[in-house]
Amino acid sequence: MPYVDTHCHLDHHEHLSVTEQIERARAADVTTMITIGTDMASSTQAVSAARRHEGVYAAVGVHPNDAMEATPRVLEVIERLADEPEVVAIGETGLDYYRDHTTPQQQETAFRAHIDLAREHDKTLVIHCREAWDDCLKILDDVEVPERIVMHCFSGDAEVTRRCAANGWYLSFAGNVTFKNAADLREAAAVAPLELLLTETDSPFLTPHPHRGKPNDPSYVPYVLAALAEAQGRDGAEVEQAVYANAHAAFQLPSPA
Repeated sequence: MPYVDTHCHLDHHEHLSVTEQIERARAADVTTMITIGTDMASSTQAVSAARRHEGVYAAVGVHPNDAMEATPRVLEVIERLADEPEVVAIGETGLDYYRDHTTPQQQETAFRAHIDLAREHDKTLVIHCREAWDDCLKILDDVEVPERIVMHCFSGDAEVTRRCAANGWYLSFAGNVTFKNAADLREAAAVAPLELLLTETDSPFLTPHPHRGKPNDPSYVPYVLAALAEAQGRDGAEVEQAVYANAHAAFQLPSPA
């Protein structure tokens, strides 16, 4: 069963072209990738990459750290891109209180706009949440959410894991689940339902052990899956098969041949 990278930034790598990253991924049996937009320009680039490469899909949106750029004009472009056949998700969007590039109010306004777009266009909502779980979950409780939600680069504790799982939201783990100091994150992964697990790299960031210090790329997603399998006490092949099926359900991807 091939691997899936549900969240990468193919346009952000400083050393490898989009094509080179995809070639490396396929050599590692990573056949499906979703490249993510963080603003108008990168969202447009994500759609372009998905058009050119089989097995690559796009998500479009404005990152919470750039929420001030989520103007009506930009959101109009994002909405137009959302109707492209290569686009399977809206985001990444959400809340990030770790950095203070934008205010919580700016982030919430942009987040709510993205939630509406995902629901209205029947797209998966990809959420970035960092040190803002109470407010993030409070907003989701306050709105009509889209049918499918993915918690990207999941960083919640076991209790947040259970709350998300109770709502049927997918939990996507990145390379930091392999870090030696990430015991709490592995505890969260251990209680995550298998049917809601997803793998990602968030490349070129969060390079998994043992390649920390190097730029990340989708070919490293097998390390994430191995860490999840170990945390769950399951056979790697079982988790690999589940994640592949979960990704297709979470993003409504075409059925594999």
